[in-house]
Amino acid sequence: SEPAVLIASGLVDAKLNTDKRDELLQLQFTTGQDIAFHGIHRVLPGETLRVEKGGIVERRVRAALPTGGPRNISETLALKSLDDILTYSVGVHQRSDVPYGMFLSGGIDSSALLVMMKKMNAEPVLAFTAGFSGTAVADERELARSLAKSQGAHHIEIEFGADDFWGSLPGIVKHMDDPVADYAILPTWKLAQKARAEGIKVVLAGEGGDELFAGYGRYRTATRGWFSKDMYRKGILDGLGVLRQEDASQAWRSGMVQAKKESQKSDQTKLQRVQAQDIQTWLPCDLLTKLDRMLMAHGVEGRVPFVDVEMARLAFDLPDSLKIKNGLGKHLLRQWLNTQLPAAKPFAKKRGFTVPVGEWMAADGARVGQLVAEQDCIASICKPEVVKDLFKHSQGRAAKAAWTLLFYALWHKIHIDGALPQGQALDVLSA
Repeated sequence: SEPAVLIASGLVDAKLNTDKRDELLQLQFTTGQDIAFHGIHRVLPGETLRVEKGGIVERRVRAALPTGGPRNISETLALKSLDDILTYSVGVHQRSDVPYGMFLSGGIDSSALLVMMKKMNAEPVLAFTAGFSGTAVADERELARSLAKSQGAHHIEIEFGADDFWGSLPGIVKHMDDPVADYAILPTWKLAQKARAEGIKVVLAGEGGDELFAGYGRYRTATRGWFSKDMYRKGILDGLGVLRQEDASQAWRSGMVQAKKESQKSDQTKLQRVQAQDIQTWLPCDLLTKLDRMLMAHGVEGRVPFVDVEMARLAFDLPDSLKIKNGLGKHLLRQWLNTQLPAAKPFAKKRGFTVPVGEWMAADGARVGQLVAEQDCIASICKPEVVKDLFKHSQGRAAKAAWTLLFYALWHKIHIDGALPQGQALDVLSA
């Protein structure tokens, strides 16, 4: 499942797929069968291949989602069904003959997992939380600590700072051979490292809850009656003047355009359609890839109880009114958690997850910007002076673009040029 292994075997060369490079730079991940390496292709989620005499003779795909529109179900019955399915899924996912724990952010999804694991385990649940102190970014540790205490969990906290960022980035990028430039790869790496050091080999995580129960603000925006633009209409580098040639055709959007086309079922609501688009792209190609690569780098298996067939059927089939109510997504899941753990404050406004990468880069912005701008893989497609300027910003679109370029420069240096991922990130770029 790792491109680097296929390349090391000599079966294929480490050659860049420039179309997928463009998609990576605009989305922070790539969609569909093709990946950033030319000649290597994904087996898609739910897909089975039949191979004979070295060739693919058949592809079968098991549909992940129901095809019809929302079913008529009361909130009372939906809550009962959610409780039953969550009980089943968490129970199945925590089956293990090795020690297991969970990642706890203090958000709706991980709090729901904590509640269920508490019910099912005689011993205290082992919960891991990451935080970022000394920054303007909201730290999740205080709320997570309080929730863990209320459930009698053994809570372990880690702190991810600037030294962790620069020191661990080469190793992170090495293991992210199918590239995902999501900020969350950073704390996930250190959480997995800590979990393994504590003897944990299986971790339950909350990925999938937002996509299935409609938690993202972009769903509420995209489903407004007057709103007709795509969720991913604007790329990370669009409008910043950084590219030598602006892609007027927006070719990088082809994967998302195809996913949107495939999600347009006439008998489904607009909300279901945008959810289906994310479940086909963002969830497997970003979130689940990130979790798998960062955990397996440390010998830890990640399991996701929300990404379950029965859970998907229940959540996706819910009426829109049980997904979004009073301006908040994930209504049914919030309501369930409110009956189980009101201290989690499930009806509080969703806190956006972010990592203060911009602050860390801007602290040495001149040097970092210079090193990134002079990389051949960057200089060939970007304007050096604009690249340098991006690294002076600690927040906003410029900082996100700077991080994406830094990630790509390191990824290209390690996986295409063959540089060793040793030392600090800037050491690798300087080699």
